Amino acid sequence: MSKVAIVFWSGTGNTEAMADAVAEGAKNAGAEVTIFGPSDFDKGMVAEFDGIAFGCPAMGAEVLEEMEFEPMFTDVEGSLSGKKIGLFGSYGWGDGQWMRDWEERCNDAGAVLATAPVMANESPDEDALNECRDLGKALS
Repeated sequence: MSKVAIVFWSGTGNTEAMADAVAEGAKNAGAEVTIFGPSDFDKGMVAEFDGIAFGCPAMGAEVLEEMEFEPMFTDVEGSLSGKKIGLFGSYGWGDGQWMRDWEERCNDAGAVLATAPVMANESPDEDALNECRDLGKALS
């Protein structure tokens, strides 16, 4: 049985709904899933999981949430080489530049993206939730 971590931050509940769908997809594929907030996850935990899904909405000028999520992600970034990961999050403005920047950081760190990142404009619709379920399955 594969072990999947889902590490996310959500301010309005949109990214949380996406995290729930990722967890559903991973569990349905037979994975053992553990969900973390950013303050509960660090680089020492990366090796414990076969796959990790990271979720964060766009904040400010299309950046990751800066108080909790960004510091955690900066901490784990150097430990992602060869690790199967997935990215997801919601946004309310812009065109998704935060996700493209985040994906580039992951590629530069040597991470292996299990699927294309999943983005939802505002509240995730059923298509976005299905993409999240597929992401969970791909991480399993």
